[in-house]
Amino acid sequence: MRFLADMGVAVRAAEWLRRAGHDVVHLRDEGPHRLPDTEVFAKAARERRILVTFDLDFGEIVAVSGDRNVSVVLLRLHDTRTAHVIERLAKVLDHGGKALEAGAVVVVEESRHRVRRLPLRR
Repeated sequence: MRFLADMGVAVRAAEWLRRAGHDVVHLRDEGPHRLPDTEVFAKAARERRILVTFDLDFGEIVAVSGDRNVSVVLLRLHDTRTAHVIERLAKVLDHGGKALEAGAVVVVEESRHRVRRLPLRR
């Protein structure tokens, strides 16, 4: 899978995804540290990448956009240590990987994750 790691995601988590065989770009690698969320989302759409982020605004952005091609992994974790983030991402990829490829918002919490397929309906 192709991922775009937002600024709040540890570089080590992105490196773990790479070692797992995924194509990963971290915003720190590319230099646009201060891109507005809408431009980060547009970048993910253009490059057909799954956005991994702690920024809850992206849930609303994907809902409003109606875009079926940009999946978002929203990390809603109290424990933001890299090892825990990696552990939770591993669970998501084991159980929600196909949904991410098809277009989904996956909300990752401490002990569970929820998958909402795109487009989101109200």
